[in-house]
Amino acid sequence: MASRKVKAIGLLSGGLDSTLAHALLKAQGIEVKAVTFYTGFCITETQRRLGRTKKDGTVPRNDSLHAAANLETEVEFVDISGPEYLEMIAHPRYGYGANANPCIDCRIFMFRKARELMEQGGDDFVFTGEVLGQRPKSQRRDPMRTIERESGLIGRILRPLSAQLLDPTVPEKEGLVDRAKLLAISGRSRKPQMELAQEMGITDYPQPAGGCCFLTDESFSRKFHDLLDRRPDRKLAPEEIVLLATGRHFRISPGVKLIVGRNEGENALLSQYAEDQRWRLEAADLMGTVALVEGDADEDERALCSRIVARYGKGKDLPRVVVEWRRGEALVHRVEVEPFHDDALFDRHRI
Repeated sequence: MASRKVKAIGLLSGGLDSTLAHALLKAQGIEVKAVTFYTGFCITETQRRLGRTKKDGTVPRNDSLHAAANLETEVEFVDISGPEYLEMIAHPRYGYGANANPCIDCRIFMFRKARELMEQGGDDFVFTGEVLGQRPKSQRRDPMRTIERESGLIGRILRPLSAQLLDPTVPEKEGLVDRAKLLAISGRSRKPQMELAQEMGITDYPQPAGGCCFLTDESFSRKFHDLLDRRPDRKLAPEEIVLLATGRHFRISPGVKLIVGRNEGENALLSQYAEDQRWRLEAADLMGTVALVEGDADEDERALCSRIVARYGKGKDLPRVVVEWRRGEALVHRVEVEPFHDDALFDRHRI
């Protein structure tokens, strides 16, 4: 091992794998610090920022900050959810996975940022909790090599949990890291990691079930592609990420979309985004949902949107319900409709 102090920066999600990677290198006496990237697509962090609670009424914790505290490791929280990241999400060079997840491009983006931090801090290498073969899109040998090359970190990304199955990295060759104390874990099973965690006294970690990204979610993916595929420039605004993760979405026509709140919290959130470019819908004089309409709806489309909104309110069993359409604070339309009960047509419009 090196006689000088070895420094490394690691990507920390707060999940079991990244936590173990940090613990393994700390056990070698390496000075590690963590970086957590906020993309705007993290499910639990988005829920935290929106003030959503779990079933027991508590607010979801930030797992990365919690893990860093338990590891007694310095952590830097970096928000990368701006225009540059959204442009990459909309136009991934290496394509999407099974849903809307551009995992290879996303890893390249993060590792480039990590390389900048490594160079600024004088660290020797970057490390991560990735496990060979765990994820089909980005954690195979060829994609791993691509990520290293495109991020400018050839030989400088250490993966402690699978290191003995991979080519030795620069820090291993230079004796900065003891390769014999690294592991040879591969595949999708989390049993080896859970056993290692028990051996190392690590007990407080999220259920290792595979990720916290909206882009891997099938339902979110449908809404994501529905939105971008209707735009020639595939531009995505930050506020639209929040809306994609909120409510029930209905494609009324190519130019008109309806978003219906599912609970009081979502109703309040949707109300915040009911500005000049979106209609705010709500049943008159009845408790019920708040909805947004994007696009210029004609008379028939207004009727259909109103019927769907009426379906989700206290007036769903009434013969007629009046739905109010507002632009900002201005009441523009009052549409009287029969609540929607045609399940087949309903499902046809649901995204």
